[in-house]
Amino acid sequence: MRYRQLTTGTLALGVLLLIDVLRVWLPGIITIFGQAASTPAELMGAFALGWFVLALGAPAVVRRVGARPVTVAAAVALAVARLTLTAAPGGRTQLWVATAGLLAGLVWLVGVAADTDRPVPGLALGFAANAAVHAVLDTADLVWRGDWVAWLLSAVAVAVFLAGTAQPGRRGGAGGALAGPADAPAGPADAPAGAGGGRAWLLAGPALLLAGMVALSPALARTGMSYLVAGDGVARSPLFGLAPVPVAVAGFLCAALTRPPPGWARAYGPVALLGGAVLFALDRGDLLLPAILLAAVGLGACLALTDDASTDDGLANVSTGGGASASRRGYAVAAGMLVFALGAVGYYSAYDLGYPNAPVPVVVAVLVAAVAFTARPVVHRLAGPFPPLRAAAAVTALALLAPVLADEVPVASNRDGPPERLTVVAYNIRMGFGLDGRFDLTGLAEVVVRQRPDVVLLSEVDRAWLLNGGHDTLDLLADRLGMPYVFGPAADPVWGDAVLSRWPVRDPRTLPLAAVGAPTGAQALAVTLDLGDGVRTAVVSTHLQPPPGRGPVVQARAVADFAIRYAAGRPLVVAGDLNTEPGDEAFTEFVDAGLVDALAAARPLATSPADDPRQQIDHIFVSPGLAPSDPVAPRSTASDHLPVAVTVTLPPR
Repeated sequence: MRYRQLTTGTLALGVLLLIDVLRVWLPGIITIFGQAASTPAELMGAFALGWFVLALGAPAVVRRVGARPVTVAAAVALAVARLTLTAAPGGRTQLWVATAGLLAGLVWLVGVAADTDRPVPGLALGFAANAAVHAVLDTADLVWRGDWVAWLLSAVAVAVFLAGTAQPGRRGGAGGALAGPADAPAGPADAPAGAGGGRAWLLAGPALLLAGMVALSPALARTGMSYLVAGDGVARSPLFGLAPVPVAVAGFLCAALTRPPPGWARAYGPVALLGGAVLFALDRGDLLLPAILLAAVGLGACLALTDDASTDDGLANVSTGGGASASRRGYAVAAGMLVFALGAVGYYSAYDLGYPNAPVPVVVAVLVAAVAFTARPVVHRLAGPFPPLRAAAAVTALALLAPVLADEVPVASNRDGPPERLTVVAYNIRMGFGLDGRFDLTGLAEVVVRQRPDVVLLSEVDRAWLLNGGHDTLDLLADRLGMPYVFGPAADPVWGDAVLSRWPVRDPRTLPLAAVGAPTGAQALAVTLDLGDGVRTAVVSTHLQPPPGRGPVVQARAVADFAIRYAAGRPLVVAGDLNTEPGDEAFTEFVDAGLVDALAAARPLATSPADDPRQQIDHIFVSPGLAPSDPVAPRSTASDHLPVAVTVTLPPR
């Protein structure tokens, strides 16, 4: 393997490791540094932004100490942090290890930028490979698995990354050379870094944000597929939900690694990216798939427009680029990563502060499109080690494994005759993260399975938020429970409530609830369980969001009325995180509607916080015809809430 191949691969692998660290660090801001419901969003945002601002000092360090010592030291720190996180330590240790890894990764990027004037292929391969691996792993990364396979693969990735970093010499155009046989004589691409690459490095951060949120998000792809199954604003377990991922990866890489068309035709990338961002910003589940595909191709094409290492630019500036160009590239990548942080904080803080966040991805896409389209067209591109189509085909082949290896579709079927009883579990799962900040699907599944449920109602279900690691928590949990799901969007198309059932589900409906001043959206999801022989039971899952300083009275009244009308005289169960205590006005709305507190026999039954329960805010209500028994809130720290469970006896037929 020629040196320039190795350095391009090393850049891609380093990007992959940095994204792995980000998938741990970002959720840690919410689950470890602060609590989303109590810690001010401004404080959490300041903590997040501070480290990216600190990284702006890295170019000065590189200029004083030299790129190579800084790059090697930062690479070692990134590698050590990544391996340490595989142990999933949890708590403050996890947060500070991830923070150290993030800062090391930012400094490493600055060091690499000083010696690399053509980073586009390395960045593009890193983004695409991470998406492919994330999809093959069913959106649950190696860092959260902790078994011997996770340790082995993590160790191999880290070892190859460090071996590539340890190679002596300057990267120059090798960091991003394309095309050309591996045994060709050393040419211009092996020369020291020229003066180019600034625009490409500036786009590294914004491109990472758009890739993680939209263009290359396997969880978003599966969620988009699940909306196509059900329609009517709800989502169901899809077949081959990850099938769009290889299409998006192939489109992204082919656009990023091939020469842009001449003239005004080069505008197709910026236009496609803006189109994808706008579709995503419309917050409609049925538009997620076209948003992904447009954004993937557009983002790749925009990166290609900034791939400016040509024989005219890359060689002419070898003698004049010097330290000034290296410093400019360093500041460019540091500034670009600050844009990543600003975009992420600006988008996700809206769910705590209540302002519109739809413009955020559009503004970032406008920035990427403007920087890309105003780049000087390249007349003569340099050849390099990786043929574009072969590189795209290799990563796409990896992504193609995902629909085969990672997609499981639990199937519900009628038993022999209707059951006499149903066991109902309601659980606020906090996006899958336990009190220690670990992504704890095993803990969530175990506490639910112990109740032997027939139907499970989930709150705070996250299906693709980059802030929470980009997992499809609902699909992962459904696989572990062996129960298909129906999902109702609340805050946006990928965050809401769900019903999982061992019995077939019919007639799903969702009711958006008035915010009444609450920053996060809420809804009520109603489904009908088909228990066989014409027996039907209505189930409503909801998560009420109280306005500041008041109870969720208006939402409670709306849910109770919606549930009664939907059930139309059939047996009814209403459950979820209602954010109200027995005796409160919002709680009374359900009682006044004729529903029965199914947990009354076990009161007081506190459910939050999970490690020291003091509040009774998770509830199950049933219609008078259902006889509740065995109410319980089993102890677990797999979420910040305890689940509540009850067995209800169906009325005689």
